[in-house]
Amino acid sequence: MCGIVGLLNFKNEDVVDRKHIQEMCRVIAHRGPDGEGIFIDKNNGLGLGHRRLSIIDLVTGKQPMSNLEEDVWVVFDGEIYNFPSLRIELKSLGHTFRTQSDTEVIIHGYEQWGLDVLSHLNGMFAIALWDRKRKRLLLARDRAGIKPLYYRMTTTKLEFASEIRALTTNGNSKQSINVTALNLFLRYRYTPSPLTLFEGILKLAPGTRLVLENGGARVELWGKFQPRPFDPAPSFADAQEGLLERYRVAVKSQLISDGPVGLLLSGGLDSALLLDLMNQNGNAFQTFTVGFGTSFSDDELSEAAYTARKLNSPNTPVMISKKMFETALPKIIETLEEPVASPSVIPMYFLCERARADVKVVLMGQGPDELMGGYKRHLGTYYGGYFRNLPPPLSAGIRSLGKCFFRKDSVRRAINSLFGSDRIERYQNILSIMSGAIIDGLFQDSVLPTSPGDKMLECWEGLFPLMKDTDELGGFQFLEVRSWLPDALLLYADKLSMAHGLEVRVPYLDQNIIEYVEQLPSCFKIRNGATKWLHRKICRQLLPREIIRRKKKAFAANVVDRWFLDSRNPIIQGTLMDHDSLIYDYLKPQAVHLLIQQHQSGFRDNHKIIFSLAVLEEWLRSAAA
Repeated sequence: MCGIVGLLNFKNEDVVDRKHIQEMCRVIAHRGPDGEGIFIDKNNGLGLGHRRLSIIDLVTGKQPMSNLEEDVWVVFDGEIYNFPSLRIELKSLGHTFRTQSDTEVIIHGYEQWGLDVLSHLNGMFAIALWDRKRKRLLLARDRAGIKPLYYRMTTTKLEFASEIRALTTNGNSKQSINVTALNLFLRYRYTPSPLTLFEGILKLAPGTRLVLENGGARVELWGKFQPRPFDPAPSFADAQEGLLERYRVAVKSQLISDGPVGLLLSGGLDSALLLDLMNQNGNAFQTFTVGFGTSFSDDELSEAAYTARKLNSPNTPVMISKKMFETALPKIIETLEEPVASPSVIPMYFLCERARADVKVVLMGQGPDELMGGYKRHLGTYYGGYFRNLPPPLSAGIRSLGKCFFRKDSVRRAINSLFGSDRIERYQNILSIMSGAIIDGLFQDSVLPTSPGDKMLECWEGLFPLMKDTDELGGFQFLEVRSWLPDALLLYADKLSMAHGLEVRVPYLDQNIIEYVEQLPSCFKIRNGATKWLHRKICRQLLPREIIRRKKKAFAANVVDRWFLDSRNPIIQGTLMDHDSLIYDYLKPQAVHLLIQQHQSGFRDNHKIIFSLAVLEEWLRSAAA
């Protein structure tokens, strides 16, 4: 895993200043502390830069890397997990390899298959490939969106990088704010691809590529998997065996490293199963767990320690205090570059910092909740059809009860979403933390363009044709896995781990697992009111009973909620209650203060939007610095 940067002067082919690329590399040096490489194509106005975190082929795997003729050049961030088999295949086709790295597979794969090389790769990656003969620049992001890739294009040049900060250096520090993206962030807690909160800076969506050639540029979806239900559907036993086998293959392939590999271990099932699967390929993997202490009932330190003992692995606890949270939040938001309003960003930052002291690579158990239906929203989505078939008077009564008796706006919206006639609109309601009308009402007059919430549909529209054969739950998960998961959860996992020079791998998001699960009937995921049904069957097969019986926890959200209930919280007093705060360049102070008052009085649970507002203020301050 590494960091990449580049610049192409496609209009006049001016020679790229090497110092420019060096400066772009310098600001992302944390991503690759083990070395730097630069390539300048003086005849074509191109510069590529690479910061290396040495994981595989420590000696000959340096980038930028080229073919023997030096007319194809590559820099890439990530890992290609199927590179051993691709290497064998390409050798049989006559290609000669000079290194043992996965990078070289991309080069020879491009020589063999052209742009279609991407469909042969199984891994996490952000790739920049320069074809000198064709004067073609290819930028590409992996199917699951595990690795980010940002770019900015003018009428004369294209700049790209693994992180936004590399695009705002070299005298480009002042950036305008995209208020439509800001509106979407407050509604959904993240900024959907291809948008960022910086006007003019975009990010490639998962499974997309940008191709610049012949005087034009195009952005297109290359990862076009279209889920179609298995016909006939497998038996439960066959599905369990098929999914477990894919888990095993993914974990084995992602343990490849020339150094030790660790695990981010929670007290839950997903990371416990991951540890068991890792142990089938070795033993004594170092595990790392974060918590807030026993004063919080949802703390997972003791449960994770128990899991590690039962599975014969050492465990290192990391304790977070309220003071650490308040002090570190500005630094963490600056590290993220894009605001992501998940309370988990705080523990993730400290967890990665501690893990890096012992290992360069860790596995993480992200994925089963989104793929297999692990959240309450999946229950509502799955059973929503029953509510939509109720007689109108009864459905109206249920809606009225939701308005009267639930503190959480998310619950009220979830109830309303059960009855909507358009499924895409239902999905929007489920993913948003407040209605579009409430969010729009926070903004000062004349700040927002017309119908800013509709921009989310534009971000998703390329996916709609691929989900036409999905059922209600499958369609929602299809969007969730390609939007919320990569643009929020995987984004902060990448930024916060790479800030410490730590590579995080996500075996459950292996493409073969995603494609298999997305073709399974929804009744394999939600069954008799139970979530992640098939996944839990596998857990029961492999894990001790004491681990299986644990209830799901969301400790970070609960801790943050408790802290925000404290009216003396310095984050609230120093940001949201200060009329000079930067958010009030866009928002109405009285509207924000009302949300805080409602929450602190217990009238309404607004902790998600309050945390989002605090994150936004810190982000605006870091962007203005």
